[in-house]
Amino acid sequence: MHALVTGAGGFLGSYLVQRLLARGDRVRAFCRHDHPGLEQPGVEVVHGNVADAEPTIEACRGVDVVFHTAGMAGIWGRWDDYYRNNTLGTASIVEGCCRHGVSKLVFTSSPSVIFDGRPLEGVDESAPYPRRWLCHYAQSKALAEQHVLAANGRDGLATCALRPHLIWGPRDPHLQPRIVQRARHGGLRRVGDGTNLIDTTYVENAAEAHLMAADALAPGSAVAGNAYFLSQGQPVNCWDWVDRLLALSGLPPVRRAISLATARRWGAMLETAYRLLGIVREPPMTRFLAAQLGTSHYFDIGRARRDFGYRPTISTEEGLDRTDAAGKGER
Repeated sequence: MHALVTGAGGFLGSYLVQRLLARGDRVRAFCRHDHPGLEQPGVEVVHGNVADAEPTIEACRGVDVVFHTAGMAGIWGRWDDYYRNNTLGTASIVEGCCRHGVSKLVFTSSPSVIFDGRPLEGVDESAPYPRRWLCHYAQSKALAEQHVLAANGRDGLATCALRPHLIWGPRDPHLQPRIVQRARHGGLRRVGDGTNLIDTTYVENAAEAHLMAADALAPGSAVAGNAYFLSQGQPVNCWDWVDRLLALSGLPPVRRAISLATARRWGAMLETAYRLLGIVREPPMTRFLAAQLGTSHYFDIGRARRDFGYRPTISTEEGLDRTDAAGKGER
């Protein structure tokens, strides 16, 4: 098939491009900048930003399927920026699909769309959107996901949304580097009692799930119009997993700790102070971060298993080995 991948130069997007090429599909890569990994046969690179409507709509012309992985990540910043990139950018993708007769749209969402700071233990896709969110990213992605799912069936378009939790692996520019940087600067503390369980998703499993969902997606299919949680299929202890990621960089385990209640209070105070003072950089703690680090959040992936046969074929152990080997190769 001929696939458009938005955010093709990003972490998940780059793995998705590799998998598409490996099975003989053609790729149009929509990204803001040049990326050496995209300069290869079978890839048409189109420069653009999903925040700009017309170039985004035009990028959808002549393709069979759109994988919309692009977006603005993070837990701090201006609402207008998140809304423009994540919500309005996704609306432009939907418009492009409908205007140009694209038959399939697979949207990369996030479990944070249903997260309001309380534990999520084994929940499935019937869990509702909250009445309030703790960060602009989660709210803007929730609005985008709702728009994508509401567009299912419009102008012959079939849509679905995938919610991979904490994507990690080789070439990760976000999660592992952030943890390592905080640890090296003495800013990493265990939040809570250290027993909370979380889901994670190895990047190659996440990319494969996108292909499987697209292959099963069609008007009237079980996949059409639905959202799906993705993970390794087995939650891990949050702080044991953080310690293992630190060990890959030769760093010791996290020793210092604060209570979840203290972290929440600290986050609320810092958010208020940063807003009043107009500080742009991210606070060292926010209410969202405190809840993510100190509560359990893992999900039932039974619907993805049932509807499009998702299986996390690369185990967490193998994924850690691959990440370690890649890191040693870079060093």
